[in-house]
Amino acid sequence: MAPSVAEILAYLQSNGNPRNVAGMARYGIVAKNVYGVPTPVITRLARSIGKDHALAQDLWKTGVYDARIVALFVEEPERVTEAQMERWVRAFDNWAICDGVCLHLFDKTPYAYRKARAWSARNEEFVRRAGFVLMAVLAVHDKDAPDETFRRFLGIVKAKARDERNFVKKAVNWALRQIGKRNLALHREAVQTANAISRLDSPSARWIARDALRELRSPATLERLRKKATRRSIRTYKTNS
Repeated sequence: MAPSVAEILAYLQSNGNPRNVAGMARYGIVAKNVYGVPTPVITRLARSIGKDHALAQDLWKTGVYDARIVALFVEEPERVTEAQMERWVRAFDNWAICDGVCLHLFDKTPYAYRKARAWSARNEEFVRRAGFVLMAVLAVHDKDAPDETFRRFLGIVKAKARDERNFVKKAVNWALRQIGKRNLALHREAVQTANAISRLDSPSARWIARDALRELRSPATLERLRKKATRRSIRTYKTNS
């Protein structure tokens, strides 16, 4: 039997640390209610609970940052609805909860691509960030998605590269880099996109392009992409022979 919300909150509070709260704030992780529970404690707790959709809903409603981290780990992706995603994304108040939910939960839902496009067009800071984080995460996790999907994302990346807000521009940059590291074809298009972004009259755009190009043009990145292409060619040959 899963513990109650009250029991989980009591456990989290007893494992909180004010020094961790201060340290989190220095890295931009600020929330109205936060106990400062170490990540290993949270992940062990979530594993011990297992998947529980109803409990995840109730934990999220507490508004406590640490409880919401537990919620994203115990939530059942197949039971997440679009309405729930909209409620949760509107509650994002720092980059860590935004990235954690997108990385460990939202990308596993059937609505991920639609929300990536929709949220990247919204103006709220962490909603827009969530759209681009989803693009970055999907570029890594969804091995079977067609290149055309990510080509469309590159157009959105360029369109929003002028957003000067720190948490947005870093997510735009992240999406650009991860799409460009997917394969050699998308790498070429990501580099072209970055070069186009670099010519925009915007400090944010120039930073996004410069930082992305540094990684995309690095010998290590190019070598990984060449090896990936070789492995894919070998698999294709074996499948067809």
